[in-house]
Amino acid sequence: MRILLTGATGQVGGALQRPLAAIGELATVDRRALDLSNPETIAAALDRLRPHLIVNPAAYTAVDLAEDEPDLAFRINSESPGVMARWAAGHDVPLVHFSTDYLFDGSGNVPWLEDSQPAPLSVYGASKLAGEEAIRDAGGRHLIVRTSWVYAAEGRNFLCTIARLARERQELRIVSDQFGAPTSAQIIADVVTSILQRELAGDLFRDSRGPINVTASGVTSWHGFATAIVAGLRRRGADLAVKDITPIQAADYPTKAIRPLNSRLDNRRLGRLFNIEAPSWQQALDVELDALMQIALSEAS
Repeated sequence: MRILLTGATGQVGGALQRPLAAIGELATVDRRALDLSNPETIAAALDRLRPHLIVNPAAYTAVDLAEDEPDLAFRINSESPGVMARWAAGHDVPLVHFSTDYLFDGSGNVPWLEDSQPAPLSVYGASKLAGEEAIRDAGGRHLIVRTSWVYAAEGRNFLCTIARLARERQELRIVSDQFGAPTSAQIIADVVTSILQRELAGDLFRDSRGPINVTASGVTSWHGFATAIVAGLRRRGADLAVKDITPIQAADYPTKAIRPLNSRLDNRRLGRLFNIEAPSWQQALDVELDALMQIALSEAS
């Protein structure tokens, strides 16, 4: 089986490479081979690549910049996945696509279910919702994986930013009224690979089950996450300058795009359908902190 993986240099794409390579012939593509900013080129590129399974974590994720670049965000997050899904449906090729908690308006404090009503607050969220709709409308075999607050030990993400700032500053001011589950890219990769291995024993996604929420278990705020990161770094002997981690309200840290205050996603469907229980966000953070410290040691040596 030839597996096409987009976005291989991103967090989720990078975490997926090794496990996917263990279950099939993996083909990773960069923008030169598959340019999601040019939807009109996607079908021809797929004709050349001829995958038996498409895994698409590639996305436009610059949430604030998307407010100024809505056309580009929609091309990458909606139009191109739609073309990909129509090609996949026409060739009976299953598609795995990744989506976001930004589909929802963040009201209340109850975790969002897969069938909760979307109401995105930002261009980014609207573009990802449109991508989901385009994939469903194509009518092919697919799995849409919704996740939240993705991070890893490398790349541009909250963990790496906090680790850097904690070494540079004595005070960090972190939003404390937005809640969700920090989810490592490795959790997502492990869960998706487990689902694929289970489904490959049958007819992959022949029975459409709709989207599936995949996050770490538990909930915290960005402030709680930052506090846990700093505490974990200290336990591992990191030399930090930070003394205070001050909680602030989202309104005190204005951004161009509005973020949902409630990003909780309900994972129970994942357990019912696939008998998978994701680890807690604290357990996953420990794994990534170990990796982060190992990277720092390697760079210092």
